[in-house]
Amino acid sequence: MNASIRKFLLRRVVAKLYFLLPERLNLIIRYYLEMGIPLNLDNPKTMNEKLQWLKLYNRKPEYTQMVDKVLAKDYVAKLIGEKYIVPTLGVWNHFDEIDFDRLPNQFVLKTNHSGGSTGVVICKDKNSLNKAAAKKKLEKSLKQDISRSLVEWPYRNIERKILAETYLGDDLVDYKFYCFDGEADVVLNCIERQTGQPKFYFFDKGWNLRRLNKRGKEAPEGFTLPKPEGMDEMFEIAAKLSEGLPYARIDFYNIEGRIFFGEITLFPASGFDYNRLPEADLYFGEKIKLPAITR
Repeated sequence: MNASIRKFLLRRVVAKLYFLLPERLNLIIRYYLEMGIPLNLDNPKTMNEKLQWLKLYNRKPEYTQMVDKVLAKDYVAKLIGEKYIVPTLGVWNHFDEIDFDRLPNQFVLKTNHSGGSTGVVICKDKNSLNKAAAKKKLEKSLKQDISRSLVEWPYRNIERKILAETYLGDDLVDYKFYCFDGEADVVLNCIERQTGQPKFYFFDKGWNLRRLNKRGKEAPEGFTLPKPEGMDEMFEIAAKLSEGLPYARIDFYNIEGRIFFGEITLFPASGFDYNRLPEADLYFGEKIKLPAITR
């Protein structure tokens, strides 16, 4: 049996039996399978390692509100203002409770505890929405539990819901700010997401390309992207939202200078990000100051 097949089978075993493993052992095994190197929890150095440490030993109840897509809106609005919040059109416990007649022609449905696009349905025309497919996707998302499998414990106490939000338009660009206890250091721009082949580039506050990931490293000399209107403001409010947090990724959308809060992510890629360059993983790791154990 070759190494890749063995790794695939071991990952499947861990995915099935994670609930039988102590959390620390789960992360040690999973980290080795995902990253190909041992996890150092006793003296973590890299960002990926420190995110695993934070999962285990930095547990504050308010983190659950920050990552709940329903409750986070109130949390964020109190800190930076209601004007940054994407309007909520409705919240339900189950898909069958949704009254589609009350929704506009375009909207977004999402589960409040999921990450990425796993629990998101974008409706651009209500008359052509495949409700059966939407129901299947959202109900599958409601059953997923990354608080157990990936030890992302803040999601454990979320009361799972489906929410509808205002549709912000096509070709949205994600702006993901890497923040360290009140310092927004860099922003990761995600472009061409709608093509299925998104591209990611880091920029600093001076709008200089930072070659911190594989895509950035491969960019030609002089590469840049247009600096959007309101970027300085986004850096400012991202920093404010991250105060008191060892690390947080704060996401925004920017539509012709109008800024909308996306989400707060405490463990991007669940701490298994192999797209960052090794030197970037160390760079960000140095910026994360581990707090006293709160567990």
